[in-house]
Amino acid sequence: MASKEDLRSSRRLQRRTLSPEQIAAAGRSIAQHGTAWAAAASSSTEATFAVYLGVAFEPPTMPLIQALHEAGHRVLLPVCEPGRQLSWVYWTPSTVFVRSSYAPIDEPEGERLESQVVAGAAGIFMPATAVDRDGNRIGQGGGYYDRLLQGLDASGGRPPTIAVIYDDDLLPSGSIPAEPFDRPVEEVLTPSGVIRLHDPADPDGPAGKA
Repeated sequence: MASKEDLRSSRRLQRRTLSPEQIAAAGRSIAQHGTAWAAAASSSTEATFAVYLGVAFEPPTMPLIQALHEAGHRVLLPVCEPGRQLSWVYWTPSTVFVRSSYAPIDEPEGERLESQVVAGAAGIFMPATAVDRDGNRIGQGGGYYDRLLQGLDASGGRPPTIAVIYDDDLLPSGSIPAEPFDRPVEEVLTPSGVIRLHDPADPDGPAGKA
């Protein structure tokens, strides 16, 4: 089994082969499928979703953020804090972004809220460089989201989670080493659609395709 760092590096290299047109098309498809997932997660009522801003060769999420806002949802975006913790800012079309001091991401300016605000969200769209069919996820290596989910699990307030990846970033079962602090995701959102991986009622096994 390849290490997480080797898998992360290989997926980043693969992503760099994508053309601007392919990336833009992926963003449009992710917005379409992600908005449909949000409608199901919120029972078609207005709700709050935690998202993130995809940068560089990551799957673009700004079209999704805008689509969720247009559908009447509130959107929380993360800000990296010391100790690998996240705070959250509500996004609006006038939100200004600045480069993070702690991670290679762009972050929103605005009032910062503690991570417990995410417990009241209808769902969390998470970044990933790869996910396997067991729901094991490789992020950017900082551990921010594993810490977030660990805290939400401890408080009993974890919303549904879905990782945003390209189609080729979904790997076979057993491809990603699972460590004690890792928290599996339940579904992945790709340009081709949503795939269900992990059943919260059965934490030891995948649930298959949706």
